[in-house]
Amino acid sequence: MNTNLSIPTPKGALSAILQKPENVDKCPLVILMHGFMSNKNLEPLKSIAKELEGRGIASLRFDFDGHGKSYGKFRDMTVLTELEDASQVFQYAAAAFPFVTSISLLGHSQGGVVAGMLAGKLKDKVKALVQLSPAAVLRDDALNGVLMNRHYDPKNPPEKLWVFFHWVGKRYFTVAQTLPIYETSAQYEGPVCLVHGKQDSIVPYSYSEKYHEVYKNSELHLLEKENHLLSKRRKEVIDIAVDFLCR
Repeated sequence: MNTNLSIPTPKGALSAILQKPENVDKCPLVILMHGFMSNKNLEPLKSIAKELEGRGIASLRFDFDGHGKSYGKFRDMTVLTELEDASQVFQYAAAAFPFVTSISLLGHSQGGVVAGMLAGKLKDKVKALVQLSPAAVLRDDALNGVLMNRHYDPKNPPEKLWVFFHWVGKRYFTVAQTLPIYETSAQYEGPVCLVHGKQDSIVPYSYSEKYHEVYKNSELHLLEKENHLLSKRRKEVIDIAVDFLCR
């Protein structure tokens, strides 16, 4: 059962979809976070939400600021604004849904970075964490002055950069250069599932290997012949993530 929601935040409303099993009084909830230039209705999140519902688990997926139907302009988005969005969604879910028995996080690509950092901040409030192709490379890319094969001076980033039909603002780069991605994520001591394609040309799988090193309780799945979007072996990816969350 799908319910469209508008989640209020101090900066504006976030468009979201609650997907909940029918005829269930109490169940766990997973908050799903999309990647850079994506939205809540794209894969693999949509299929994961459907599979979770079939296994008796609710999900809440939402558009980050500047994406989909949520507030803001894309050029004003940074990883930190997305972290604020995710925190607001978590607080909303914890307060507004009396059926929830626990809350877990799942994120793909940049959403995986946000999910990891939020888990590190919330610690034991998060039941479990899944990171799919987590894009921790974004800090190194910003330090090297590259984004999606577009190059710029990292010491003097442009006010805006045109990337795949989107303007990316200067603050995105300056924030990315100083993000404590692993330091913050490592503060989460709960169970973590990492899934990464070995043919990922956007985020090398070594970045998931580093996550695996810093977490105290993680499992790492490296998939042969799989890309960043996890589209080649999608059913396997979904099964790994959902089976982990069910456990």
